[in-house]
Amino acid sequence: MGVAGVVEDRLARPCRQLNSTGEPMYKTILLTLDGTLSDRAIIEHVKPLARLAESRVVLLHVADGWAARTYGRDAVSPEISEDTAYLQTVLAEFQGAGIPASSELAFGDPSREIVRWVKEKGCDLIAMSTHGHKFLADIFLGTTANRVQHAVSVPVLLLRAK
Repeated sequence: MGVAGVVEDRLARPCRQLNSTGEPMYKTILLTLDGTLSDRAIIEHVKPLARLAESRVVLLHVADGWAARTYGRDAVSPEISEDTAYLQTVLAEFQGAGIPASSELAFGDPSREIVRWVKEKGCDLIAMSTHGHKFLADIFLGTTANRVQHAVSVPVLLLRAK
């Protein structure tokens, strides 16, 4: 193959991102969703990243309303129905784009459940959107992203929602 053929071949396929052992850098990306418009930015950011890294994406939403916190997996409420439908919509979007994806619904405190998921199931990258609270709001309210990034040992990609 001549130089032109090599260049053409390299342009036709994306450059795979590999880790130090020669495996795909991010085999599994955990994409946390809160079910608000702020999700859109991180969803659109993860799609090309997952393609480039040849990653599998796991969509995780934590239902944190009263029923979810009280009854966990046994909860039945409009919130749970809406959350399930939302996850299915985003899942179909990833699968329609040819990105291997699955979805999971957890119940309770978002930061605690995200950390538990990572420790039990493992991933190579956590992708989250942030709401961009100011310093004082973060101190008093805390943030899910802040709590998660300090409790896990995997990289956390934070993207501020517009």
